Amino acid sequence: MKRSGKLSVIAILLALVSISVVTVDTSAQTRRRPVVRKKTVVKRTVAPVVKLYTVSSGKRVHARINNTISSKTARVGDTFTASTTDPVYSTTGVVVIPEGSELTGRVDAVMAAQKGGKPGTIDVSFTRVRLPNGTTRRINGSLTDLYTDDAKSDVEGTATGDKMKHRKIIFIGGGGAGGAVLGGAIGGGKGALIGGIIGAAGGFLGERYTKGEEAEVRSGTEFGVIINQAISLPRYAEIEQP
Repeated sequence: MKRSGKLSVIAILLALVSISVVTVDTSAQTRRRPVVRKKTVVKRTVAPVVKLYTVSSGKRVHARINNTISSKTARVGDTFTASTTDPVYSTTGVVVIPEGSELTGRVDAVMAAQKGGKPGTIDVSFTRVRLPNGTTRRINGSLTDLYTDDAKSDVEGTATGDKMKHRKIIFIGGGGAGGAVLGGAIGGGKGALIGGIIGAAGGFLGERYTKGEEAEVRSGTEFGVIINQAISLPRYAEIEQP
């Protein structure tokens, strides 16, 4: 009897243990498993390095003015545009500014024609270039004659030397029926005409008239622009149309 009682107690204990194990196992199964989140990898796009080419200081650009400006009506700060008539190459021979690019010019000083035969003058500079594909760059450009790289004019308007490269050039009245020609200051003296455009007679045209001629630069007039500070641009490429 005692033995059967002990067996009963052992059987009850075993039953309780198995119930406990089942409960623990069930609760472990029902416990929420941790969610493993995948890391989002952000791919960074590295922009390709654009190779730049240099247009050196002193480079001459051929241009044609798109607006008519006159010393009679122009004001300091007025802007105008001109179009390049030839491509501009870098120091390594790469086209960086194609024909048809737009130069922005600015009137820096202007003087209307005055009594005593003094012709009108317009002093300009060039501040920006815009390529046909939309690329723009600030520039520091000055007015110069169209072709002669180095020339010096004497008071009669005759080219006599080769030291004119960095002298100040302006538009000056006296080119006939209101036309403008390029003029430069010679050693603090009066304006002298570049390359003998008017010739010796130009030195005393003003003496024959009460008032000098206005400097009128008509649309389509061609001239040169000297780049005073080197600029860097990528090789020119047209934008592909979709």
